[in-house]
Amino acid sequence: MSAIIQLNEVAYQPAATPILAHVNLTVQPADWLTIVGPSGSGKSTLLRLIATLISPTSGTIMFRERNQQDYDPVDYRRQVSYCFQQAQLFGDTVRDNISFPFTIRRQDFDEQLANHWLERFQLPTSMMDKPISELSGGEKQRVGLIRNVLFTPAVMLLDEVTTGLDTETKDIVHHELLRLNHDDGVTMIAVTHDETEIAAADHVLTVDHHTLEVKPS
Repeated sequence: MSAIIQLNEVAYQPAATPILAHVNLTVQPADWLTIVGPSGSGKSTLLRLIATLISPTSGTIMFRERNQQDYDPVDYRRQVSYCFQQAQLFGDTVRDNISFPFTIRRQDFDEQLANHWLERFQLPTSMMDKPISELSGGEKQRVGLIRNVLFTPAVMLLDEVTTGLDTETKDIVHHELLRLNHDDGVTMIAVTHDETEIAAADHVLTVDHHTLEVKPS
């Protein structure tokens, strides 16, 4: 099976001190790779490199055996979706956020599909026109994740997406991400400190002092 993501001798050094160096990593389709390590070790930097939010100083990052730099950035980010630690919502309402993926694709808003995902993440469909200023942190995070999965990506990059959530909300999010991985074959690459998420990983990648070690979970 061909790798979906492959890093070859990737380094990131924006100043005098390297953040990551000599990173070689292969991720297979439908894997769940969890990245762990101390603060400041380069975990989130690694995700941002794969997401094209920053560019490597050297080395290559391949997506489906093609250099990520050869993709149109918009097309790449539709397939490799970065999920923030705290959801970045915009506009006035939940509808503004959930309709956005349709708008940028020049498609009519599919309210039935949107309601389906609200229900899957255990949010009421009546929330569609609720102001985002009235949402709790857990509700905002779920709306942000729904925005990422309405058009199912090939890869989801999860940057501590359950940090700060209460146990019930964390379980809801984790359950739906597992369904996307197991049922829809979405490849998950996650930075986390959550023990449940670490236990669910197919592989664990430890980042420590700019070195990488992949361990089977």
